[in-house]
Order: sequence, then C-alpha cells, then structure tokens
Amino acid sequence: MIIGIALGGVVVLFFAVIATRPGAFRVERSTSIDAPAEKLFGLINDLQAWASWSPYEKLDPNTTHTFEGPRQGVGASCFLAGNAKVGEGRMTITESTPYEHIRMRLDFVKPFKGTNQGEFTLTPSSNGVAVTWAMSGEAGFVCKMFSLLMNMDRMIGKEFETGLAEMKRVAEAAVPVAR
Repeated sequence: MIIGIALGGVVVLFFAVIATRPGAFRVERSTSIDAPAEKLFGLINDLQAWASWSPYEKLDPNTTHTFEGPRQGVGASCFLAGNAKVGEGRMTITESTPYEHIRMRLDFVKPFKGTNQGEFTLTPSSNGVAVTWAMSGEAGFVCKMFSLLMNMDRMIGKEFETGLAEMKRVAEAAVPVAR
C-alpha cells in the first residue's frame, strides 16, 4: 500500500512539473551563406524549391506534397504527409519581404496537433548573407511532456542546422566563381 501511494505521488508530481513548465518556445539557428540574397530568398519563398535543401526530404524521400495557392510568396501553401519522422501538416507563407524576411504558419497534424510560426531572416554579412531559421509557438501538455523527456531545442535545432547546411551547399554551388 505504501509503495502504491508513493508511486501515485511520483506520478502526480511528474504531471505537476509538466503542467508548470513554460508553454512558449523558440528554436533558432543561423549560418552565413556566400550567395546573393535573391538566390536564398528564392530557395525559401518558393515552397517547391524546398525539395533541394529541406532536411525533411531526406528523413522520408516518399513524403507526399500538395501545393496550393501561388507558387511563391504570401498565400503559397504546402500540405505534406510523411513517415513518423516527418509527420503531417501544412505550411503557409503569411509574410514575404523580398530578400529580407519570410514568415509562415505551421499547422501540424501528426505526430502532435499544433500551430506554430516559422520564419527566415536574411541579413547582409561580411561573408554573404546571414540566414536565420526559427520556429516559435505555444506547447500544449503533450509537447511539454515530450520536451521534458527530450530536448526540443536540440532536436529541432539539429534539423534546422542540417537544412541550413544543405541550403548553403545548394546556393553556393549555384554561384558562379569570379575570375
């Protein structure tokens, strides 16, 4: 009986810790890319161009994409469905300032339902363009529990780092070398 009460207390404490964790989160990664802002902006603002650099394409090459709206810019939308590593959801461009900033609404269906904001910021730097990829939102109870057991910043951040490295490879390969 004492073991049962102690176990029940541990479970209640575990759920109390989860419930009191902050809900707001932000994951952000940056890199410098030696390519014109126009090229980088095109790789992000055109959702169909994501296939050339997105880390999620490599997690499941069989991911299905359904594009709606304009091909690029505000209103461009992509519904994707992939394996357990990719999940299912829609991203829609909500703001697009040429060569500077792109903001997206991210509606996740699987593995967890939720709505977050994604954004890319392009800033001139001494090495070309500093590209920042960020996602922010409000985590529900299940996501808070998941983030307690696994480091969400490290997990999503690693995917962002992989994507930015691939974007760098694609963009810099396409830049002609000055002679």
